[in-house]
Amino acid sequence: MNIVMLGAPGAGKGTQADLLSEELGCSHIASGDLFRQNLEKKTELGILAQAYMQKGELVPDEVTIKMILERLTASDCDASCLLDGFPRTLGQARVLDEAFAAQGKSVDIAIYINVPSESLVKRLGGRWVCRNCQAVYHITASPPKVKGKCDRCGGELYQRPDDKEDTIRERLKVFFEQTSPIIDYYREQGKLVEVDGDRDIEEIKKDLLSILSEKQ
Repeated sequence: MNIVMLGAPGAGKGTQADLLSEELGCSHIASGDLFRQNLEKKTELGILAQAYMQKGELVPDEVTIKMILERLTASDCDASCLLDGFPRTLGQARVLDEAFAAQGKSVDIAIYINVPSESLVKRLGGRWVCRNCQAVYHITASPPKVKGKCDRCGGELYQRPDDKEDTIRERLKVFFEQTSPIIDYYREQGKLVEVDGDRDIEEIKKDLLSILSEKQ
């Protein structure tokens, strides 16, 4: 089964993707992790992505798409995979469908974790990011072991200017504008499942596993 996880920044889709991939035994492909892996290996795409990430900018579509499509050719994606953070735009969703079709596969289900804007603002307002590897922490939900330092690489943690409330609201507005067409795209295909993400992590996980079990 090939699964796409959709959700606004702070919705918890990464957390649920981790839990589901472990339960289902499928490959978890997170765009953020791919950027870090390519950076560690000093690939051409990794160095290019880092230039944008260090400036706090979104990595361009063409760079993200190349990373994702390259990853999908790996043998551990033959049977199933779970995509987290991709697609982010309607164009990316169409490219993904084309890539899967070329392999005789398709997206089987798109899960949208829906969280109210006010809850997202509260969650994102406490976010801190590693300056080196871009790992994300939260002052209350997932704080680092050592204040101000990344658990993964020891890098300095900082709060991005775009994690301020007014900027967060604008970012969410842009996200929903970009995501609405993707949601409609998968809904029209009969593949969209919407889940209330403003609940306990375990409750959400239980619902998702039930939904996926029925789908299988």
